Amino acid sequence: MKINAFADVSLRAMMVLAAAPDGGLLTTQSIADAVATPYNHVSKAMGKLRELGMIDVERGRHGGSRLSSAGRTATVGQLLRQLDTRTDPADCVAAGGACPLINECLLRGALARAREAFYRELDDMVVASLPTARQMAPVFQAIGLRPGL
Repeated sequence: MKINAFADVSLRAMMVLAAAPDGGLLTTQSIADAVATPYNHVSKAMGKLRELGMIDVERGRHGGSRLSSAGRTATVGQLLRQLDTRTDPADCVAAGGACPLINECLLRGALARAREAFYRELDDMVVASLPTARQMAPVFQAIGLRPGL
């Protein structure tokens, strides 16, 4: 299975926020720099994460984002289910519109079950437990923060 780019950026942003010490705020720009992704993409991901209750945002000059309590306990599977915008795991279209095989298609059901199995496999993996100090130290240094913030 492949996750979409939006989910990928969202997960990477959550990992960066998880590595920040409790109470540490990170700006969207610093997160974008940390994950080497354009600001606009990260900004959209942060908006969705806020909408989902995964992050808390403080506005103002010294504002930024941090993981919420729900974000600290969210699993990869749970988050991917919420971020995956595809309603169908297969693109059931043909040149003239819908695939002519779509009625009673057994493949679509099998692909949907496979996607759910993929998510289930990730249900025990808490996003906040993924980043390691060794992994994040150079990331934070690259964006001008000392390791551990």
